[in-house]
Amino acid sequence: MAQRTVVQLTDDLDGKAIAEGKGETVRFGVDGQDYEIDLGEKNAQALRDIVGKYAAAGRRVGGGSRGGGRARTTPARGNRDYDPKAVRAWAESQGLEVSQRGRVPSDLVTKFQEANA
Repeated sequence: MAQRTVVQLTDDLDGKAIAEGKGETVRFGVDGQDYEIDLGEKNAQALRDIVGKYAAAGRRVGGGSRGGGRARTTPARGNRDYDPKAVRAWAESQGLEVSQRGRVPSDLVTKFQEANA
């Protein structure tokens, strides 16, 4: 006896079964959050019609593939006015605790800069 596994896709909007080749997973994003939804042909087109109206009036941002959806809030590494490795080494030489990874606390950077002014 043989076993056969059949995967049946269901339209996430109306709950109807999607015939093979008659639906798709549509990916979209709103407010920095990405979503995926399985839709039959009719509902996929309806979503594109609705979103298309807003997309046509909006501005494209980025290169087409969505990243993490999180904006950079810290300056780029080249814009720092200090060397994190130097600050960490100085802090350790002063007996101060500092993590070897992540952002260097601003109060520690200030102390380092004052000591090396």
